Amino acid sequence: MAAQQEIPQQTVDEFVAAAHGDIETVKRLLHEHPRLVNAPASWGEMGIQAATQTGQKEIAEFLLAAGAPLDICTAAMLGMQDRVQEFLAGEPGLVHAVGAHSLPVLYFPVAAGQRPTAEILLANGADVNAGEGRQTPLHGAVVFEQAEMAAWLLDRGANTGLRDSKGRTALELAQALGRHRLTALLTGIS
Repeated sequence: MAAQQEIPQQTVDEFVAAAHGDIETVKRLLHEHPRLVNAPASWGEMGIQAATQTGQKEIAEFLLAAGAPLDICTAAMLGMQDRVQEFLAGEPGLVHAVGAHSLPVLYFPVAAGQRPTAEILLANGADVNAGEGRQTPLHGAVVFEQAEMAAWLLDRGANTGLRDSKGRTALELAQALGRHRLTALLTGIS
């Protein structure tokens, strides 16, 4: 039996980069190299993590169907409430899990607008202020223009003074990204 040919790291990196939002490239590369589905990029991230972190539901579902692993962060982003509850029943500490780039688990359903899933996490002890120095769930709401989720977080004690990896508060991030609705919401709080 011949050994499988090694996939060049450049190809892996291209695949993971594409998983942040380019489904056609993901499909093409995975067709050419099926083992890419679980290959880490040079920065340590896998395609499923890239898709999850950027709220790419179609890409995440495609990668799961191709054999990528399902974790609590991906389940939360996809709004898989039953699976999130199963993860937490099996390992309650997962409520404090982090995904790609050390983003807190609550970030993922917030960024994807999955309020029922976010409520499950919060009811099980997730911290609305987790992720300071990286991106908090409130920062995720700003990046992905989830004003309703931002209001939901604020009603549950989200701290508007926490800073992201670039030292910005959620308000400063909203202003920098031109998120006018979120800027107005956060200006009323700050």
